[in-house]
Amino acid sequence: MSDFHHALHSLRVWDTELPSFDPATAPPEPLALFHGWFTEAVAAGQTEPHTPSLATVDETGRPDVRTVMLHDADERGWHFASHATSAKGRQLAARPEAALGFYWPVQGRQVRVRGHVVTGTPEEAYEDLHARTTGALASALVGRQSEVLDSPETLAEASAAAWRRAEAEPDAPSPTWTLYVVEPAEVEFFQGDARRRHLRLRYRRAADGGWTHELLWP
Repeated sequence: MSDFHHALHSLRVWDTELPSFDPATAPPEPLALFHGWFTEAVAAGQTEPHTPSLATVDETGRPDVRTVMLHDADERGWHFASHATSAKGRQLAARPEAALGFYWPVQGRQVRVRGHVVTGTPEEAYEDLHARTTGALASALVGRQSEVLDSPETLAEASAAAWRRAEAEPDAPSPTWTLYVVEPAEVEFFQGDARRRHLRLRYRRAADGGWTHELLWP
């Protein structure tokens, strides 16, 4: 057996006491449950609980996925940001549908969000960017996300120049920086169970704008 396969087959999941979850106590809409689970994940010491996977599709229908940072979750939807000129920005411009996947193994929990994606206003994007760190602003000022890079040295030079500008001009704009909001059509909550009797609660947007929810087989 190779080192890879030995390591792979030696792993276990949820080697900890998992929380209980009673779907009968779930709120009538998913946002409140997400807020509750998120704060519980933070309290449990989950590493980077605010970094979901974001799935999109390209112009040929091929799926793509990457990790992003959650910027908010409110009545509008789940917020993240990126350059409109990046691969995900171009994909969302062509096909504004996406899915987010949160995984919090400390508690054996997942949350999946699917829906239509809309963009915020330029003012919202500006405020979003400048509410973050100098490093985040410098990274945004570098731009050129997803473009071909000829060498690490070129990146280092561009990054150094962007840091200098971010420190000298903390209000500097990044015109392609865009706030995206996933307007949820479905939100699923998964609670793992040591005996594999996992609980899955799915919320679905109703025609009247409200929510229905149902249990799914694991």
